Amino acid sequence: MKPDEKTLATLLLIALTLPVALTQERVYRCGNEYTNNATRGKARGCKLIEGGYVTVLQGNRPAAAPAPGPTLAAAGPSSAPRVSSSDQKARDSDARAILEAELRKAEARHAELIREYNDGTPEHNALDLRNPQRYAERTAELKAGLSRSESDIAGIKRELARQPAASASAN
Repeated sequence: MKPDEKTLATLLLIALTLPVALTQERVYRCGNEYTNNATRGKARGCKLIEGGYVTVLQGNRPAAAPAPGPTLAAAGPSSAPRVSSSDQKARDSDARAILEAELRKAEARHAELIREYNDGTPEHNALDLRNPQRYAERTAELKAGLSRSESDIAGIKRELARQPAASASAN
């Protein structure tokens, strides 16, 4: 086949498939529904959509809402497992002890960061002497660490304030 014949064959193929590619059935929009059935669309007063292609994906219908049953509040405390007051006090005491231990650790980390930060002028190490940018980055990291440490301490203190007060017998 010569180059002119290949070009002619390609153009002929394109010319034959072009009308098929350009034709699309008319699509009607009926609220949130789409249909390509012209008689049904006209009977329901649907609007003809012109220009552009419409792609509609069928979705699953949402499941029906469950029948209203007793809510947790309506179920009452009788359906919930009961914990004796001594067990609850022990749990509260354990939670408070854990939070206090975390607070001590966070305060120790914070004190170490303050010492290392040294009011914005941490001590230079060998890497910092060779690379001044590294010193600036390390200083910024220490400052960010101090900020995080302060917010950690504040969060633990807030959580401790929410806890029931420790009883004299638990100490």
